[in-house]
Amino acid sequence: MAQKHGKKYREVAARVDRATLYSPADAIDLVKTTARAKFDETIEAHIRLGVDPKKSDQNVRGTILLPHGTGRSVRVIAFARGDKAKDAEAAGADVVGEQDLIDRVKAGFTDFDVAVATPDMMAAVGANLGRILAQKMPNPKSGTVTPNIGNAIRDIKAGKVEYRLDKTAIIHTIVGRVSFDAAKLTENVSVLLDAVVRAKPAAAKGTYIKSITLASTMGPGVKVDPNRLKATH
Repeated sequence: MAQKHGKKYREVAARVDRATLYSPADAIDLVKTTARAKFDETIEAHIRLGVDPKKSDQNVRGTILLPHGTGRSVRVIAFARGDKAKDAEAAGADVVGEQDLIDRVKAGFTDFDVAVATPDMMAAVGANLGRILAQKMPNPKSGTVTPNIGNAIRDIKAGKVEYRLDKTAIIHTIVGRVSFDAAKLTENVSVLLDAVVRAKPAAAKGTYIKSITLASTMGPGVKVDPNRLKATH
């Protein structure tokens, strides 16, 4: 069943030509001006890639530190003990613990965005929380399993984000907020695209970046011309 939108959404969506590939500047301007919520909406990039997500040699996943952050306050929990727990606390982790934190998450604690852990904690975390944490499970590939837990937490708080393919070969990633000025949003999007291009699998054939769409939380999607975005570097 097709989703029905309200009158206000239809009015702002009418400003966007769905058949046009906009320049980065024009796309960002449209995303900002079509944001209609009373709160500071998040802006996301949706990147469709020409890869097969079912094949392990075509997986695309990584992390980047956005130069201007995400504008979000990220809640981080850390599984660590001893001096590493002290490092996590000093770096700004919202909750730090060992088995006590594992038990708390098992009991239903979900008030966090990112979970990090030291390598020595992962056996217990994996055995107890594998299914519960799911995509939030600490992972070395995303930099959330590391002996340098303090640095990892500081990077996450500063705007480090993970990008990864979904089952339909699309990456969905936060790139800022509507309140960011256009130059900051452009730089964040450009840094993201650079990272995705560098992560191109050797097995990928044909057109790699098929489409890029920017959208605010409540606004319509705006298609960006990938070639014109790269030309801004």
